[in-house]
Amino acid sequence: MGFARKEYEFLKELGLGPRNPGCYVNGAWTGNGPVVTTVNPANNQTIAEVMEASIQDYESGMQACNEAAKLWMQIPAPKRGEIVRQIGEALRAKLHHLGRLVSLEMGKILPEGIGEVQEIIDMCDYAVGLSRQLNGSIVPSEREFTHYMWNPLGIVGVITAFNFPCAVLGWNACIALVCGNCVVWKGAPTTPLITIAMTEIVAGVLEKNNLPGAIFTAFCGGAEIGEAIAKDTRVPLVSFTGSTKVGLMVQQTVNQRFGKCLLELSGNNAIIVMDDADIPLAVRSVLFAAVGTAGQRCTTCRRLLLHESIYQTVLDQLVGVYKQVQIGDPLEKGTLLGPLHTPASRQNFVKGIEIIKSQASIICILLGGKILIGGSIIESEGNFVQPTIVEISPSAAVVKEELFGPVLYVMKFQTLKEAIEINNSVPQGLSSSIFTRRPDVIFKWLGPHGSDCGIVNVNIPTNGAEIGGAFGGEKATGGGREAGSDSWKQYMRRSTW
Repeated sequence: MGFARKEYEFLKELGLGPRNPGCYVNGAWTGNGPVVTTVNPANNQTIAEVMEASIQDYESGMQACNEAAKLWMQIPAPKRGEIVRQIGEALRAKLHHLGRLVSLEMGKILPEGIGEVQEIIDMCDYAVGLSRQLNGSIVPSEREFTHYMWNPLGIVGVITAFNFPCAVLGWNACIALVCGNCVVWKGAPTTPLITIAMTEIVAGVLEKNNLPGAIFTAFCGGAEIGEAIAKDTRVPLVSFTGSTKVGLMVQQTVNQRFGKCLLELSGNNAIIVMDDADIPLAVRSVLFAAVGTAGQRCTTCRRLLLHESIYQTVLDQLVGVYKQVQIGDPLEKGTLLGPLHTPASRQNFVKGIEIIKSQASIICILLGGKILIGGSIIESEGNFVQPTIVEISPSAAVVKEELFGPVLYVMKFQTLKEAIEINNSVPQGLSSSIFTRRPDVIFKWLGPHGSDCGIVNVNIPTNGAEIGGAFGGEKATGGGREAGSDSWKQYMRRSTW
């Protein structure tokens, strides 16, 4: 088995073995569901086995979690913040091991893997401060005064995706915990070792403080466990990260029981480069935004809108830097592009390229359309593909869809108004960016007639998250907000007295 390989020895430092129970329920590890293997996407070889959760495991875990919630919500918020602070310290001690595991099991390059774990540490720090700022307010009233009081919901369900297998948990769990909620986490089915390793760290902190392990309950499993969380009336809020299609089903299920949803779904993000832009800065930013994480971020730049006067200049420079991208093992120094996460992801890339070619061949007769670089898989044991740039019309149907891979659509515009209309023309509304030096353009972009996305950037890439700013989008992106700002209010219920 792959676990015996020398380069996997660090996994023991994270409490992992060749065969691992995949459920943490009532302070103990178990797993009575199917046994699955987790693989390294760079070579598709087995790393280890995991025993997933059964529905019986889920029910046992939820009963204990429901009881633990009664205790946890009574603990003063600053003391809850102290527990989250200790979780952050425990993560710091394992930062490089955890980051390496993220790269090994998910496939993103090592600096990104370490950076993802660092995001959770930063969220812990943010949440510790927040634990003393969960303020209500007093409002003038005919009845002397009205007071808003915030109380915990009880249990928050967190369902995360493979592309950020632990950071998104941190965005939700750190805030949910200081708000007085227990957390039930279902990690992505294809990254179970990350789910287990993260849970081990949280469980160790709870045990050290003589607190019930059920405060943080975790399951490795598939759709069956996700459906159970969505249907469970003991879970007032479900945070789901994934595709728009599945997110809509989760929302409908949760709504049927009058629960609340926090949805982080698809993105189809655009970068606009104006005629006065800093072109070298824009080219570097587009490369990072389009190729980072092999195009598997919800904030990946998928559409590049270039002013006609600088169109060819930017395109020539971009093709030049794409030729220099080093593709290979994500754990090796110097690699900029790792593999796609699964063989199915690689096959979806192939299908997507076929659709692009068929639409481009039709469009090129009237408007022009072609693959400028890339467009093929790389023959290897792993799930590697070429970073791809496609010259295509914004009216092509394929441009409206999210192809989860390193594929960038490039198109031309004449006016700012036209560029904004193209930016806003897709069903998704997550992230967006414009490169310009003109204040009037910037304020138009930021205003009511500008970008319709939840994240609106200027002179920086579309990808990335700001710990202190609420992360999320509009339209088919789901409308949820995670991490900073006042998003903590989603994890509590407000009473007026």
